[in-house]
Amino acid sequence: MGDDEEASLVASSNNNEPESWRDKTGPAASDGKRPGSFQVYRRRWFLLAVVSLLSASNAMLWLTFAPVADITAEQFHTSVDIVNCLSLVYLVISVPVGLLAIWILDTIGLKFAVILCAWLNMIGSIIRIFSIVGFLNPGSLNVVYLLVGQCLCGMAQPLIIFSPTKVAALWFPDHQRATANMIGSMSNPLGILIANLLSPTLVKEGKDIPLMLEVYAAPAVLACILATVGVRDKVPPTPPTASASHSNSPSFCGGLKMLMRNKPYLILAFCLGGGVAIFTCFSALLEQVLCVNGYSNFFAGVSGALFTVAGFIGAFFLGLYVDRTKNFIEATKICFCLAALASVGFAVVSQLRNQAYALALISSLFGLFGFALYPVAMELAVECSYPVGEGTTSGLIFVTSQLLGVLFMLLFQSLTVEKKNAPFSTCTAAQGGTLDWSTPVLLMAGLCSLTASFFVVAFHTNYKRIYAETAPDYSVNKAEDDVTITAQT
Repeated sequence: MGDDEEASLVASSNNNEPESWRDKTGPAASDGKRPGSFQVYRRRWFLLAVVSLLSASNAMLWLTFAPVADITAEQFHTSVDIVNCLSLVYLVISVPVGLLAIWILDTIGLKFAVILCAWLNMIGSIIRIFSIVGFLNPGSLNVVYLLVGQCLCGMAQPLIIFSPTKVAALWFPDHQRATANMIGSMSNPLGILIANLLSPTLVKEGKDIPLMLEVYAAPAVLACILATVGVRDKVPPTPPTASASHSNSPSFCGGLKMLMRNKPYLILAFCLGGGVAIFTCFSALLEQVLCVNGYSNFFAGVSGALFTVAGFIGAFFLGLYVDRTKNFIEATKICFCLAALASVGFAVVSQLRNQAYALALISSLFGLFGFALYPVAMELAVECSYPVGEGTTSGLIFVTSQLLGVLFMLLFQSLTVEKKNAPFSTCTAAQGGTLDWSTPVLLMAGLCSLTASFFVVAFHTNYKRIYAETAPDYSVNKAEDDVTITAQT
């Protein structure tokens, strides 16, 4: 019997997997002892699609009201500040719930995390619709429905944000991991882009808000159905790689202790978390920064769209590149530096008038390099922290980015001053009036440049997961909370 036939029989005997779900291309890799003993399954793409749909839907629910805050406030007889809290609640909830999500992913498993996320996301989207149902709205209870719905969706966010690295590690062969992580990770900014374009399109006046809430609930309901019916296993019946075939991850607390002693990981977590926080601030403050010098809200929206779309393109091609070359460190450092240069360019040009084409180009370059950096850096985090669970590795970076995002947002806003002499300003009261953002924008560029420089100089690591997969044989030794991988030659 040939090796490929043996692998197929092993997979079939383990789970009676339907042939249509299994790749026809044969084994994904070899463990060095039994050639052809690793098998990949076609349903990995279904799982990735569900995770991507959930991530996009959750991001859409997050920013539903931000592009139409003034109309929403008028319809529900409340203030714009209260409407802004519907988005801010995601940041507040994500930190404590994020720690729980890390434990769920690496202890209970991916299947439970995805299904729990799907139900929280769907229930939250439906509760938001209660705010427009007449007999359920005594007094100002409609805003409470919106807040409760947003809280449930916010609880779902960490579960799905942490999942792409887990899906890639458990279900995909090594030559597809970065691409899979890219698809799952970039689905969240895709949802943000859709929300920024769709909400103003759907809502022209207050009576259109019910339609908007129903439209945004549809992807959440679909994702919940697909997750509940289609996600059947937390791990594949047979592993796709050597690193996925060994249950060598430390306990949750043991993994946290290992990461706290892992210098390369700490450097990466701090730098990447800071970079994501700066990107969050850039997206949130773009209109306020540009309106001072006469740029319209429409142009700011176009620049934000170019920022995101260029990011998709960069992430796609860089994911394919590192899947083939495994040059995670080189790609991450180069993208960090180029993103920092783009941030400096934006800080300078955004203070000038009539520079629409230059600003659009710089925004595109900032997104191209910055977004491309994120999924590759998340894979690099797994490489430098292996065998700690992927949920713990990515989760701590996300929590760090959320904390730094709140800190940076408060810092940047505190450094603004009212600009009295601004004859070309297009700023509105909803944007805070005419404020001088030159100091915060320069500080943003300085932080981005300092972070990139520190990362280039200080970050060095071995690819621990790749080494484990390519060594002729290896054993895992657990001593207290530490785990070491020893090659057997």
